[in-house]
Amino acid sequence: MINPMKLMKIKNAWSRFAANHPKFPLFLNAIVKKGIQEETIFEFKVTYPDGQQLVTNMRLRAEDIELWKEISEAVR
Repeated sequence: MINPMKLMKIKNAWSRFAANHPKFPLFLNAIVKKGIQEETIFEFKVTYPDGQQLVTNMRLRAEDIELWKEISEAVR
């Protein structure tokens, strides 16, 4: 069971994060609007201040999409 106090804390933290990075929620909304499906590839790239980069990707499976849906519903 989800602790309501922790959920409120996360929601407040997300609000601050979204205010600091307004393009990111728009990006997530575009993904949700288009929808994700099995075989969709998510790619992640991190660039550190010294220029070093780390990149990886993952191909979504059906169970990944179920998790995505559950998370999306929980944070609304």
